[in-house]
Amino acid sequence: MTTAPGLALSDLVADIRSCRICVESPRGKPLPHEPRPVLQTSGTARLVVCGQAPGTRVHESGRPFTDRSGDRLREWMGITSDEFYDQARIAIVPMGFCFPGQDAKGGDLPPRRECAPRWHGRLFAALPQVELVLAVGLYAQDFFLGDTKGKTLQETMLRWSEHLKTKRRPRILPLPHPSWRNNAWLTKNPWFQSELLPVLQREVRRLL
Repeated sequence: MTTAPGLALSDLVADIRSCRICVESPRGKPLPHEPRPVLQTSGTARLVVCGQAPGTRVHESGRPFTDRSGDRLREWMGITSDEFYDQARIAIVPMGFCFPGQDAKGGDLPPRRECAPRWHGRLFAALPQVELVLAVGLYAQDFFLGDTKGKTLQETMLRWSEHLKTKRRPRILPLPHPSWRNNAWLTKNPWFQSELLPVLQREVRRLL
């Protein structure tokens, strides 16, 4: 007897939501607080937003991108909050499911190294209907683009159309992280708004 795809995905997501690997068998120092994995997915979403890891606000809310970065990302995509959080149409899968804590300067630490090796291969295998992944930030770009990723954000982003047009499935569209920390990059690269965003919004609207 085979398991229905939707049920298999539901079971997998339940396992992810109850994961405690970063506390019970961590790679390095354990997570400094109680795990709270955050993701959004379904067996019908054709678009995946793959970012970095939850920040403090998302850790508190338990809902992805409930912060200013999320506001900017939704603006880039040209969609409303209701559309963004419609899990039947959009999946949200960060590289690290839990808030990783902060460094000595108050910045968010990198995504936990346990998450992607443990879960991402299985999760994306359970999402065969996905047509496009938005690789938001360097960690997602490392994972999805591999050797085709540039040595810098600039190199990767200048090749955005090349990445989008490859024959691989799902297709990958790299995006800078929508954090205020990338404001200087966005100012120096006006083509991002004039050339890339119209394509992004057209692709998003087509998949919704």
